[in-house]
Amino acid sequence: MFHIERMQEHMRGEVLPMVKEFYQSDAVSHPVEVSVLERTFADAVSEDPVVEGQVLMEDERIVGFGYTTIYYACEAGGRCMMFEELFLKEEARGKGYGSRYFQEMFERHPEVRRFRLEVSRSNEAAVRLYERLGFSFLEYDQMALDSKAAKAHERNFYESPFE
Repeated sequence: MFHIERMQEHMRGEVLPMVKEFYQSDAVSHPVEVSVLERTFADAVSEDPVVEGQVLMEDERIVGFGYTTIYYACEAGGRCMMFEELFLKEEARGKGYGSRYFQEMFERHPEVRRFRLEVSRSNEAAVRLYERLGFSFLEYDQMALDSKAAKAHERNFYESPFE
């Protein structure tokens, strides 16, 4: 029977291989260092509420995982949940577990005004699932700056701001 549990440290040996498989799939557009994946797992099982890990269970077997984070967005006027990652093992796909995962997360978090996720358009099965659930593509691109790069940029800017 399908159910969702909070990810725990003792699940590391089962979850990290799935995380690595996820990051080698067409669901991800760029490589991520293994140390980052390991740090994310550690954060997801810690008491810090910034990221939470879930395992998707079929009976007593882990068949997938998800990572979520909650933040405030002005454009939504409230809390948003970002589905950072969702992965199901091959043998668990096509059983409705992805839909059930989202429905359960929606029900667990009535305080959330907007749910968001990232998807590579080439991941057609995921796009179909997300659209069936009511997600739609946003009409703008996002940009990112990692903190190391931000600090280097700040240092360079203040040393010679008009170059």
